[in-house]
Amino acid sequence: MESTPFPEEASEKKVCVVGSELVENYTVYIIDVMDGEHRWTVKHRYSDFHDLHEKLTAEKKVDRRLLPPKKILGKNSKSLVERRQKELELYLQTLLQQFPHATPAPLACFLHFHLYEINGITAALAEELFHKGEQLLQAGEVFSLHPLQLYSVSQQLRLAKPTCCNGDAKTDLGHILDFTCRLRYLKISGTRGPVGTSNIEESSLPFDLSIFKSLLQIEISECSSQQIQGLSSLRSSLATMSVHRTTETMMSILVPEASEFSQWEPEGAESGCPVTAVIPVWRNLTTLDMSHNCIGTIDSSVKLIRKVEFLDLSYNQLSSVENLQHLYNLVHVDLSYNNLRVLEAAHTRLGNIKTLSLAGNQLDRLTGLTKLYSLVNLDLSHNQLAQLEEIRNIGSLPCLEKLNLSSNPMCIIPDYRTKVLAQFGDRAAEVCLDSKVTTEKELDTVEVLKAIQKAKEVKDRMSSSDKKISEETRLSAAAPPHLSFPSPPSSSSSSTCCSSAVAPPTVTSSSSSSSSSCPAQQAACPSQEVTSREEAAVPPSVLPPVDAAPPPESFNTNTHLLSAEPAQLCLFLFVLSTS
Repeated sequence: MESTPFPEEASEKKVCVVGSELVENYTVYIIDVMDGEHRWTVKHRYSDFHDLHEKLTAEKKVDRRLLPPKKILGKNSKSLVERRQKELELYLQTLLQQFPHATPAPLACFLHFHLYEINGITAALAEELFHKGEQLLQAGEVFSLHPLQLYSVSQQLRLAKPTCCNGDAKTDLGHILDFTCRLRYLKISGTRGPVGTSNIEESSLPFDLSIFKSLLQIEISECSSQQIQGLSSLRSSLATMSVHRTTETMMSILVPEASEFSQWEPEGAESGCPVTAVIPVWRNLTTLDMSHNCIGTIDSSVKLIRKVEFLDLSYNQLSSVENLQHLYNLVHVDLSYNNLRVLEAAHTRLGNIKTLSLAGNQLDRLTGLTKLYSLVNLDLSHNQLAQLEEIRNIGSLPCLEKLNLSSNPMCIIPDYRTKVLAQFGDRAAEVCLDSKVTTEKELDTVEVLKAIQKAKEVKDRMSSSDKKISEETRLSAAAPPHLSFPSPPSSSSSSTCCSSAVAPPTVTSSSSSSSSSCPAQQAACPSQEVTSREEAAVPPSVLPPVDAAPPPESFNTNTHLLSAEPAQLCLFLFVLSTS
């Protein structure tokens, strides 16, 4: 929406009595008042006209014969009402022509100029501040103004007119300017739709805030950011700013000059490329509330609010969190009721915040919150969290004291509270879940769950260790041995293997000596077990008798068995068992 320019001169005023209606036992006349493009409706009975005329004749010497006389009989008859309607319209038009520049106060009040017309509005505001202004400033109270009032003051300052049109010192514009220069707390509240009985849309009215020189706090609602002028003049003094239902971008509020320059940088920033403008920062702004707007992104305008500690962007249309890494002093952040589905590596943007509200989004994972080590208060209510395992991502946060998970799918899980608290281990007693104090019974249950969890972890570790050993054994058994074939049988030093498997019972000592001298070799030769089983299957007739002749001297069993390599021993045993 383009800004409506301030009019250069006062517009002509017109009145028209457009109809009447019967209320109880008297007739009310409907008056249509026009001031340029603005128009509104006023309703008065004949007695109100009579009271107005009495004041004007006394104060302004208006001709008494100008008002049509009273009628006692048939005063509500259709013909009389229609005739009087025309007469009253002529009466009002004559008065406006008689006072073209300064409308008398009784007439201005009768036509509701103090509600809808520029001069009437400023005169009424000036008189109010004349009586109460000093008291309001000393009390330090928040003073409320409407955009229509600010529009009227801004227009009065632009017009080449005296600051007091009707000659009454109480209505001088100077009372307003003196008050606005010293005011510290201001609230500007617009309206949705037309104002009162008029066609005036406050969102289309431009107004200038540069008349406020000492503001510490301002709240703006139901306005249009494109119609607000002079916001940049508040950068040096403002500490708290709230803007609701007014803007679609943060840029239009924080950097209203951005539309005039293609490139800009904040004051004090080092820029590697040429810029067309250097924008002053908000020197004292520590609290910024831009909730209930239509903001879709956190744009680069936040570079100008480096001192902000409290940031409220709830009830907007954010789908991601960006640029907050420029706000080094952030302590409290409210991102509730936006369109956030995921929040990864939040610590890189949110830093050392203490309070974070993410309520009313669409989060189903918490992996991005694991490193918010300074977090004390976390609101995750009204999201899509369904798995208790997600709580492990925040269970190790050392400072977390308040956690709200209400209205999430996981809340229907049996013993939901104790299972969530158990994720915090020894800190379970320090955490307040869903705004409810943890009971002793819940803590006892948490201790039981922790013991069960520890037992399960020990069992899992032992099972994992057993599986590892079994796997190593299996891999060792599956590995092919490094075979070394024996020398030809003609050699007297031919290799033999494990004499205990082939020697007669009389050679038991040699067998024992051989087997005990190389247990690692036996373990390394899986074929040895196969050989033993095959020997057990050989019929007794194959084995040599007990009293058989000893082997020749050239065949020294002990010597050959002890000198044989493990692979040769295994191969020799296998050959003997199959021969």
